[in-house]
Amino acid sequence: MATIKIQQVRSIIDCPKVQKETMAALGLRKMNQVVEHEATPSILGMVDKVKHLVKVIN
Repeated sequence: MATIKIQQVRSIIDCPKVQKETMAALGLRKMNQVVEHEATPSILGMVDKVKHLVKVIN
């Protein structure tokens, strides 16, 4: 299956708790951190929930 790289580009300081938990579930803790995940529907759904905080790198 294809993989995607996700980079955190905005801070989660003033975000709701649900979005903070989603970022933690994706493995993102610091600004400009990049993680790699398989492009499963669950991962893509999580990225869609926090799309204003992250950038998808191909």
